[in-house]
Amino acid sequence: MNIHYLIQLLVLVEECRKPEAVIDELGHVLASYGFSYYGVLRYPRQTEDPAGLMLAGQWPDMWPQIYLSKKYLLSDPTVRYLAHAQKPFRWKDSLAAFRKDAHYRRMEQMMADAGSHGLKDGYTFPIYGRSGILGYMTVGGRPVDLSPVEISLFDAIARKAFWRLLEFKGEAPALLGVSGADTRLTRRELEILQYLAAGMTSIEIGRHLKISNHTVDWYMNGLQDKLKSKNRQHAVAVAFRHGLIA
Repeated sequence: MNIHYLIQLLVLVEECRKPEAVIDELGHVLASYGFSYYGVLRYPRQTEDPAGLMLAGQWPDMWPQIYLSKKYLLSDPTVRYLAHAQKPFRWKDSLAAFRKDAHYRRMEQMMADAGSHGLKDGYTFPIYGRSGILGYMTVGGRPVDLSPVEISLFDAIARKAFWRLLEFKGEAPALLGVSGADTRLTRRELEILQYLAAGMTSIEIGRHLKISNHTVDWYMNGLQDKLKSKNRQHAVAVAFRHGLIA
């Protein structure tokens, strides 16, 4: 595929005057590359409804309903890896990164289910703001090998489309002002905060997450540093203040 079309898309997205035009132009170029499905989404927060995260997208029939009903967001390796990724990555690489995770079998099941619906492989492009991860674009379908130059251009397109769609919704200024404490926390840290807020001890949290209580304490020490809190109770209070937990 000629990268001229990717460069042209960067210009067209900026010139679009309606969100539908952005979606049409994006969908056309992705299809020309062999990607049948895609999504432009906000990064999921602990208190948000997963159904409201997507700004634009096209998925296999019934896949969004299956994804939500089976609560795959909690075990989706492509979403969990966003907390660690600093650059675009391939879906299969995100699964490999969690090979030693206690929930790896659940992740494999989720990816196999996705594959049976036509989502065989794809790429995810993280979108960062000044305070951390804010959203992402994910594209997939049949396996497609992108060159490093194409990946860089798709990465730029992901950022452009994400912010343009937010501008049309009038939400770009609010997202730009997200607190750093919110975007710096990993999914596991958010899970531990949620259980701590529910009054659980380190031993109880460890048993629930199938990790040792010492590992829970290690996470909590890191959380206190990130949230600049004096103790666990203060960490919970700061988390509530920033809307990390509800």
